[in-house]
Amino acid sequence: MEYLKWSSEDRIATVTIARPPANALSSGLLKELSSVLDEIESDQDMRVVLIKGEGRFFSAGADIKEFTTIKTGEDFAKLAEYGQELFERMEHYPKPIIAAIHGAALGGGLELAMACHFRLVSENAKLGLPELQLGLVPGFAGSQRLPRYVGVARAAEMLFASDPISGVEAVQYGLANHAYPDEQLLENAYKLAGKIAKKSPVSIGAAIKLLNHSKTESFYKGVKEEAQLFGKVFLSEDGQEGIQAFLEKREPDFKGR
Repeated sequence: MEYLKWSSEDRIATVTIARPPANALSSGLLKELSSVLDEIESDQDMRVVLIKGEGRFFSAGADIKEFTTIKTGEDFAKLAEYGQELFERMEHYPKPIIAAIHGAALGGGLELAMACHFRLVSENAKLGLPELQLGLVPGFAGSQRLPRYVGVARAAEMLFASDPISGVEAVQYGLANHAYPDEQLLENAYKLAGKIAKKSPVSIGAAIKLLNHSKTESFYKGVKEEAQLFGKVFLSEDGQEGIQAFLEKREPDFKGR
């Protein structure tokens, strides 16, 4: 593994995102995550998955530099579709997946966290979908999952203003389950994971299936359209300007075309 580390103890599999400095979600990292999930799923001794980040962040977003290597809107849409399919698999995964978020979960990092069955956060963590600052839109189903947790109005504000919320606010809004001081996050995450690991895998798997029935046909239509618009917006002048401005660390000058 180049971008991930993982281990297991007491029926809990710990997957650590280890791609410094920001744990950006490259396509290679997503493929490694899929491979790790394959291994864990086939091992009956592992009953809960905990995903965390190494270093300063959970994950500060997608790999923007990788975006510059993609030349067509169709390829960009395919990148979105791959992430969408992986995160959809995570929501249907037969073993509970917990995100333990410290530092920041932004853009693709938050989309990954939202695909977990629930989220535990440090009180000062920053969570958000800042893609519109780059002249882009979320691509890994973030536009569809975020309003399911926080409501349409708050999701609109988070998208349009692109301002992150704190871990405490994430709990208040329904995006996260519990917030803890930084030094207590993992201790409490493992405590809850251990409690769940004692449950029957049969009943846990059945409960996960039942929870997924809350997702409507409209959700899946929105996910599909998100991938298409992700590619279309990427090709726009504003999309290219936003990416270039990010790489050059300057304010973008959007023209509306």
